Amino acid sequence: MPGPTAGPAGETSTAPAPAAGSGRTGAAPGRSTVAVLGGLVALGPLTTDLYLPGLPAIADDLAAEPAAVQLTLTFSMFGVAAGQLIFGPLSDRFGRRPPLLVGLVVYTLASVLCVLAPTLPVLIAARFVQGAAGAAGLVIGRAVARDRFEGVAMLRFLASISLISGLAPILAPIVGAQLLRVTSWRGTFGALTALGLLLTLVAFAALRETLPPTARHGGGLVATLRTMNGLLRDLPFLGLVLTSTFAFGALFGYISGSSVVLQHVYHVSPQTYSLLFGLNSLAIVGVTQLNGRVLARRFTARALMLAGLGTAVAAGVALVLLTAVWDLGLAGVCPALFVLMGSLGVILPNSAAQALSLVAPRSAGSASALIGTGTFLCGALVAPLSSLGGSPSAVLLAVVVLACAVLSAVSYLALCRPARPVAVGRAA
Repeated sequence: MPGPTAGPAGETSTAPAPAAGSGRTGAAPGRSTVAVLGGLVALGPLTTDLYLPGLPAIADDLAAEPAAVQLTLTFSMFGVAAGQLIFGPLSDRFGRRPPLLVGLVVYTLASVLCVLAPTLPVLIAARFVQGAAGAAGLVIGRAVARDRFEGVAMLRFLASISLISGLAPILAPIVGAQLLRVTSWRGTFGALTALGLLLTLVAFAALRETLPPTARHGGGLVATLRTMNGLLRDLPFLGLVLTSTFAFGALFGYISGSSVVLQHVYHVSPQTYSLLFGLNSLAIVGVTQLNGRVLARRFTARALMLAGLGTAVAAGVALVLLTAVWDLGLAGVCPALFVLMGSLGVILPNSAAQALSLVAPRSAGSASALIGTGTFLCGALVAPLSSLGGSPSAVLLAVVVLACAVLSAVSYLALCRPARPVAVGRAA
């Protein structure tokens, strides 16, 4: 007999009961599973951030303008977005292991090409392929969570891998800077090559298939497009995707704009900025753990989402007032940013878990792809907005963050309601 569903836009944090033989469980995920999938999910942030301290050296070595070298980052993000649309549906059709292993092999080869790149255009192309292939771990990791866990267990799993993926962007630039002490920028891509090879071997040996053949999608591109169209026509699912997308936009608006604003507007040193960035990163990681281990057991998913979204909007309003009206300086901006980051530790994992709980396991790869593609495309589009005026502006950064927070809240309130029609691929 089926258990409770996610219900009206996820008013509870439980999912449908697992079908017989599905392998899904409400039990806590094992440490080995968390470690393997956490490493795969962390591959994306490591790929993005590990080489960042070497950007000036790349410009010098390849005789390129710094602005052109930044395209290696932009195209990597576009690659991650495109890769999720490729590997997500493939994992629904062929199972989780084959597309994941193919992605990791291609990632390793693309990393080798980055090491050997003779010109900037070759490096940019290799970075696009590297990002697209690395997306396999990100999108399939979420799909495996849908295959294996349900309810609070899924939230705990997402919280655990979020801890790993949250620490990765904090530690990656530090590790990259230390690598540059003993090697060149090409050596940082050598480290990514070694990591890709290691994860390929570990995934091959330790990660079993979680989607049985009877649960897989048949058909080709037409069936995949039909599935994605059905998912996007399911208004609660679409609402949760947009909620996550715009919340990630607020996060990336902060990441892309805070360095320039804090150092050039508020004149903090690079060391102080690193400290502030680390504290804010710990806020989102810490609240994510609190959400998965404590809050999800005591409150409904909808209550947590409303609290998180309300806090994010309040923090955005405070940022605008503190930068445009009261101008309290760093003492006012830093607490508001800390609260904003903490609210995202509730919004992001809960929106992803609710969205995945609304779809059948056979559509989890496609659903995960839509969630991930939206967030990375929004991040790529939001990144340049905080510097539209040509000079650093704390007010503009605050407006971007507030706009994303409001759009996230509106998406949830408008679309995540009861009594919506069941779409293709919806969990029964």
